[in-house]
Amino acid sequence: MARDEDSTSVAPKSSDEQGSPPDSTADATEDPSRRGFLSRLGGIGMGAGLAVSYGAVGAMAVRYLYPAKPTPTNWLFVADLVSFAKGTSMTYTAPTGAPVVIARKGDAGTADDFVALSSTCPHLGCRVHWEGQNKRFYCPCHNGTFDPDGTATGGPPKTAGQSLPRYPLKVEAGLLYIEVPTEKLG
Repeated sequence: MARDEDSTSVAPKSSDEQGSPPDSTADATEDPSRRGFLSRLGGIGMGAGLAVSYGAVGAMAVRYLYPAKPTPTNWLFVADLVSFAKGTSMTYTAPTGAPVVIARKGDAGTADDFVALSSTCPHLGCRVHWEGQNKRFYCPCHNGTFDPDGTATGGPPKTAGQSLPRYPLKVEAGLLYIEVPTEKLG
């Protein structure tokens, strides 16, 4: 019986089967390399950064087009005029938690007799108090001084041109009221 030489012959091995290195032009999806991974990771990072920056610009545009509503204010009772002597002061805490110093400068019984100023120093946020004997507001942190109207007269606040914020006052039927920001409930 004759053997078919074609069926028993061994085919020559390809270069891959002979142990030679793989072709360097192979597709990166078949053989992931560190360079390909880092390239894809960099592209994803740049895309994410671009999306975040467009989001930030969009948020600023929305805030510009639709500004925040002003904080609602209300007139709240402080004290009766009889119990508030000339040359004295008191600390009032607004519903928002802001401390306010109210000082009485006169005896006429009008709102002009009083001054209501934020008791937070605009320099570093220290607590300001009224010194009746010196007729000034004083910040002990850096010796900041303010006149009875809240204008800076010494220390770092004067150098920076920072004054104490004022709050409006009114007197009705012998009672003193202050207009302060209030938070909405609910």
